[in-house]
Amino acid sequence: MLSEFNYHRPASLNDVIKLMNSSVDGQFLAGGQTMLPLMKHNLAAPSDIIDLASIKELKGILVSDDSITIGAMTSHATVARSKIVKKNFLALAELASTIGDPHIRNKGTIGGSIAYNDPSADYPAALVGLGATIHTNKRVIAADEFFVDIFQTALEEGELIIRISFPFVDCTAY
Repeated sequence: MLSEFNYHRPASLNDVIKLMNSSVDGQFLAGGQTMLPLMKHNLAAPSDIIDLASIKELKGILVSDDSITIGAMTSHATVARSKIVKKNFLALAELASTIGDPHIRNKGTIGGSIAYNDPSADYPAALVGLGATIHTNKRVIAADEFFVDIFQTALEEGELIIRISFPFVDCTAY
């Protein structure tokens, strides 16, 4: 049985941070593929759930001269279909295309997937192998320092994953 909680659906990243700072034991809700089962089995009982679905700053895929950046709320399906990702990180696109079933690929997000370091998640090993960097509202963390143990990351209380960047590798050096 789920415990009572306050549900919030903020419209901006600033509102997200304010809500988290004012909550007793708030949790961010991305796609819900990990959080909701934890709550269902009484392994998590947040006072507040802050739904990130409406936060546009957390979605999308951008390419720069030295990296590709994927917003934390970008769905697995979007990563899988992205021409930019396919062209530069085909293995990442293929990994995203095999996550769960169509419902999970369309609802689940890259940020939500890595936030809990669930041992059944597909992204952690890929992020470490590709030399990714996790950008939060407070700092920047290398992937190999982000994943601490099963169900444990370097995220501090109230820290939110904003985006993940994947550096291009100069293959001519090999």
